[in-house]
Amino acid sequence: MPDLGGGPTAIGDFRRRRGRAQGCAFVLSGGGNQAVAQVGMLRALIERGIIPDVVVGCSAGAFNGAVIAKDPTIEGVEHLEATWEAFRGDEIFPGGKLSRAWNLLRRDDHIFSNEGLQAIWHSKYLPESFEGLQLPLRVVATDLDTGEEVVFASGPLQPALLASAALPGLFPPIRHDGRLLVDGAVVDTVPLWHAWQGPVDRIYVLNVAGDLMSRPLRSPIDVAIRAFAISRKQRFDLDLRAVPEGIDVVALPAPFDDRDLFDFSDPLMIIEEAHHLAERALDEAEAASRNRRNLRRRWWRRAAG
Repeated sequence: MPDLGGGPTAIGDFRRRRGRAQGCAFVLSGGGNQAVAQVGMLRALIERGIIPDVVVGCSAGAFNGAVIAKDPTIEGVEHLEATWEAFRGDEIFPGGKLSRAWNLLRRDDHIFSNEGLQAIWHSKYLPESFEGLQLPLRVVATDLDTGEEVVFASGPLQPALLASAALPGLFPPIRHDGRLLVDGAVVDTVPLWHAWQGPVDRIYVLNVAGDLMSRPLRSPIDVAIRAFAISRKQRFDLDLRAVPEGIDVVALPAPFDDRDLFDFSDPLMIIEEAHHLAERALDEAEAASRNRRNLRRRWWRRAAG
């Protein structure tokens, strides 16, 4: 593993030494508890020395992305794994059924406090601001007043992460930077198009939102999440068609996960399966890339002859 000390400049120097004029991006989707699978995907990428030049994240994927942007090494992945292993549903979604019912009856704008998220995400591991990260990070949220997609790339980190994960109705909206903000997944759960705004030639998509379509419907919340997932999948499909020529998109598959929204059990099993699937997908992507290079060489030799 290369020494990445010194922040984004050192990352760029490393890429230039490898002879790459352009870089790559990681895009981490939203997906609630299913975002634990991104830990296995990240391990597979970093084990191969694939280090992003920019990280783009939404909702739970924004938190995973922030940890990797802070420490893009195996040690960073291991910290992320330990964090997900410690997650408990009653910490993220505090209060029992009576508390939830009371919050509905008093007509508040949320069912759950975000104190659990604050306690987890406000750790000494993450810096206070984007500027303290080693890699550039883009965090996607939604302006509840205008419906605009909002991207944070500087300033305080925690309010941007809380806003990006503020699932409407479940967690309170966040007032930040003069806006009233909710979950970025409302408009763009797989924020692909942000990744090609810079000089990149490859984008790795860590999308765990697709399994939301197959999650069993056990509650009204599950119905709402399924409805959101349908519309957001259409957005991702449209963005895939719009990827500029010359940029490869490698979508890493997510393992099957039918746990309900409040279930954070078996994280290591899901991480291990995601790692296995990602390794296989990366092998296939590398083989396809070699085949394309060989075809171009043969074409050039024929043309030159």
